[in-house]
Amino acid sequence: MSKHPPAHPELVVATYNVQKGIGTDLRRDARRTERVISALRADIVAVQEGDRRFGNRAGVLDLAVLRASSGLVPVPVAAPLGALAHGWHGNLLLVRGAAVESVRGLHLPGAEPRGALIVDLDLAQFGPVRVIAVHLALLARARRAQARMLAEVAAEAQERDGRPTIVMGDMNEWRRWPSPALAALDHHLGAPGLAPSFPAIFPRLPLDRIYASKGFDMLSVAAHDTALARRASDHLPVVARLRPRGRD
Repeated sequence: MSKHPPAHPELVVATYNVQKGIGTDLRRDARRTERVISALRADIVAVQEGDRRFGNRAGVLDLAVLRASSGLVPVPVAAPLGALAHGWHGNLLLVRGAAVESVRGLHLPGAEPRGALIVDLDLAQFGPVRVIAVHLALLARARRAQARMLAEVAAEAQERDGRPTIVMGDMNEWRRWPSPALAALDHHLGAPGLAPSFPAIFPRLPLDRIYASKGFDMLSVAAHDTALARRASDHLPVVARLRPRGRD
C-alpha cells in the first residue's frame, strides 16, 4: 500500500439523526449507534438527537469509546442545554484532524425548540471551513424561516474571509429538489446532496441533506445503508465526499 497521500485529497462528511440511541426495534443501544458512526469513516459528522430531550438532557453516546474507535472528537459547547448534554438542542459535531476556532449555538425560529451549531474549523489538509449542524422544524413555514437564517450565517463567513461553508443535518424536508421551504439555502449554496434516508427500514424520503458552498465540489453522496444502520435509528446516515476547489 502506498504511503503517499492522494493527489486529490477528499473530505468525507456525514449527517446522522441517531434518535437518542433508540433503534427501529425500540431498544436504546448507543453501542450500535457508535459502531455505525465509526463505520462511516468520515472526517466530520453532524449528529442530531444526540442528547435526551428532557431532564438533564444527558448525551447518549460514549464519547471516549467513539474517539478510540473512530478518532472523532466532539467540538466543545460552552453552555449546553442541560448539565450532561453533549451538544446544542441535540446537535453534536464530531471532527477529526481539525483545529476548532469557534463554536456558537444558535436558537432557530419556530414553535418547536430547534437549534444549530455553527463551528469554524481549520482542517489539517483543507484549511478554514465553517460547518453548520442543524435539525430543522417539522412545519414548512418554520423551515423556511430557519433556512433564511442559516443562509445568512453561511453568507457571513463568505463575506468575512472567503471561508467556504458546509450545512448538514436532518432538514425534515420530504420533497426532493428544489424545495420551497429550503429556497434560501438552495439560492446561496446550490443544490444539496441528498439520498433516501428515512425511514431506515424502508428508506424513501430524503430528510437528511448536505449543502456545500462553491468552495467544494461534491463528488458523491449516498445513504449508509447496512443491516446495522437499519436497526440503530429510524434514519440512515448520509455521507458526502467533497473536494475543495483549487487543489490540483
